[in-house]
Amino acid sequence: MSDVRARLKDKKRIVVKIGSSSLMYAETGLLNIGKVEKLARILADLRNAGNDVCLVSSGAISTGKNSLGMKTDNHSLSFKQACAAIGQAKLIAHYQRFFAEYSINTAQVLLTEIILEDEESRINALNTFNELFKLGAVPVVNENDSISTEEIKHVHTFGDNDRLSAIVAKLIKADLLIILSDIDGMYTDDPRNNPSAELMYEINGFSDELESMAKGTKEGGVGTGGMETKLAAAKIATGEGIDVVVLNGNNPYNIRRLMEGERIGTLFVSRDCE
Repeated sequence: MSDVRARLKDKKRIVVKIGSSSLMYAETGLLNIGKVEKLARILADLRNAGNDVCLVSSGAISTGKNSLGMKTDNHSLSFKQACAAIGQAKLIAHYQRFFAEYSINTAQVLLTEIILEDEESRINALNTFNELFKLGAVPVVNENDSISTEEIKHVHTFGDNDRLSAIVAKLIKADLLIILSDIDGMYTDDPRNNPSAELMYEINGFSDELESMAKGTKEGGVGTGGMETKLAAAKIATGEGIDVVVLNGNNPYNIRRLMEGERIGTLFVSRDCE
């Protein structure tokens, strides 16, 4: 086991991000309830082990749209905002139910980039996170899509919450950011189009070549973020001394394997440890 992998066991404040494409069935676009349950079990176990755990979860718009029986994406911005409001309530209800099975409280935290750019609001948010961790709760974070419209319009303010997860990790001074994807990690090329693409297990630093590898990749299904937004998130977090792992989220138990030191996913080594 490499030293950089071995140290993952010692991480104490962990942010886990899961996107829409990892939460929904690709065939139907409906919420994969079994995956949500497994994710809650793994994160509850991390919390019981003494870690501070924060979950950044997408999926509100898709959940709301599905609850209304809407399958098409050809809707107005205001309709998608309404779907986000409906879906967020349903999504958090699922998390609350499954975490409660392990006696873990969850807390809904909805953020916008404007809030995080304001110093007073940022301090208030940090105080809330720290108090929630003291109480043993798991904050469940999402962008407030009913107010913030940039991501809905596919300008990728947060890139299906990839960038948001890095900003939250920076805010709360996390030790580790785990970004769950629908592929095994970062490859030398898009593995869906190039079978010869190779998985990169550890990455130290960023280059134009690395960024060109990420361009043009897209999250499968309903997600709005691809590897390019994950790379941008990794750049933010590693610059703050936070290790970042892009990991296949199709099986939430991969989080446990990662924390036990198994060489899976792509580890972006933080600047402090280069």
